[in-house]
Amino acid sequence: MLKKRILALVKFLIFLGLGIFIVWWMARGIDEEGWKQIKLSLRKARFILILPVFVLLVLSHYFRALRWKMLMEPLGYRPSTFNVFNAVMIGYMANLAFPRLGEILKCTLLAKYEKTGPDKLVGTIVAERAVDLVCLFIVFFLTIIVQIDVVGQYAMTILEKFTNNAQGGSPVIIFIFLIIVVFIWVLSKWIKKNPDNTFLQKISTVLKGVWQGLISIRYVKNKFLFIAYSLTIWVLYYMGTRIGFYAMSEVSHLGMQEALSILSFGSIGMIVTQGGLGAYQYAVQETLHLYQIDKVIGFTYGWVLWIAQTAVILLGGLFSLLVMPVYNRNK
Repeated sequence: MLKKRILALVKFLIFLGLGIFIVWWMARGIDEEGWKQIKLSLRKARFILILPVFVLLVLSHYFRALRWKMLMEPLGYRPSTFNVFNAVMIGYMANLAFPRLGEILKCTLLAKYEKTGPDKLVGTIVAERAVDLVCLFIVFFLTIIVQIDVVGQYAMTILEKFTNNAQGGSPVIIFIFLIIVVFIWVLSKWIKKNPDNTFLQKISTVLKGVWQGLISIRYVKNKFLFIAYSLTIWVLYYMGTRIGFYAMSEVSHLGMQEALSILSFGSIGMIVTQGGLGAYQYAVQETLHLYQIDKVIGFTYGWVLWIAQTAVILLGGLFSLLVMPVYNRNK
């Protein structure tokens, strides 16, 4: 148990350290004129327009709670929506401190107040993550399709650098696809030949968990509603990003396509480091630079969006942490 706690602490410090390093690395490239520009942008910013973003983000968490509740019904659990929502918010807040702590905590909280089995709820968490992974893939696909001239070309340029292929896009795509297929095939053979290898078995467990999570959705009674909830969550994320443009005059002219790009690349940034610190701001900065937005402005806007998202999680999590015991005082 002590070794696991130490390992969890080391992981936390590594991800947090990576985030702090990225922030430092981005900040060191900003000269005195750049910092003046940041201060001016923040003074001119209309932070009142961030309030609709707050509302949209809270709504996205509410629909996430509704979707999670649907996954519990085939297991025979019908918890109150309010308890599920509070558990989701507390889980998000806990994840800011330690990765995956929130997933365990929200299952434990529901088990305490709703008499559910926390071990069984873990499977529903895997299903949720699998669905979100598919949704993120769809968002990326749409981003490239509708902006092949900007984002698509940029992605192609990066791929060509890695493959040293100067003959165009199609050979690169085929080459990358073949590499992925071969890699998966070799990995599966390697796992079968080394059943005692702990690291390989962990990879196998993760892949199986994602697959089992995806196929477990077939037990959901109203599949159309489940899909609608999943799409609504990402549409609300998208709307929050789009409306957030109006908070800063330097990016207020940007529209739907730019918001889609930030949603795609920013989502990756949120995964890379602890709470997205540093990585999210960098992803937003580089994405906006594709649309001829100065990197200093992109850096500033990245912080504005990140602070809004983190504030919703912190305030919502603290509220739920205080209210949940009171709401369930008779249980």
